[in-house]
Amino acid sequence: MKAFQDYYPENLSHCYGCGSHNNHGHRIKTFWDGEESITRFLPEPFHMAIPGLVYGGLLASLIDCHSTGTAAAAMYRAAGREMDSLPAFRFVTGSLQVSYLKPTPLGRELEIRGQVKEIKGRKVVIASTVFVDGIATVRGEVVAIQMPDSFGA
Repeated sequence: MKAFQDYYPENLSHCYGCGSHNNHGHRIKTFWDGEESITRFLPEPFHMAIPGLVYGGLLASLIDCHSTGTAAAAMYRAAGREMDSLPAFRFVTGSLQVSYLKPTPLGRELEIRGQVKEIKGRKVVIASTVFVDGIATVRGEVVAIQMPDSFGA
């Protein structure tokens, strides 16, 4: 099964969080799991904030890219289109709100789950939560805006 990010056009696949052409990035992969989206990510030791805990900036970037990828997939779903159809739906972050609920331990797989809250015109609102061993550690909401055609040209 292909991830949402596997459908991104070549010229729009360089994002630090989700771009397959960024060798130094996270290269996350997001899929549908019923009505929710899901990404799994294993932080590396260099993603540390303090010994044993994940850096909050990494967590925010995971929520950000997971949510914008979910927004693209949700827009394709709403339009009744396949994800490889053109023109491509790609999104940028209009706003990112993150709440840190509990410390997120290093050395454990993170599961990020997203829910589509609203699709309105070129805007999609996604609520995403980071879980470790089934426990929510971070919640976020992204207002994703459909990328103008001039981006990535």
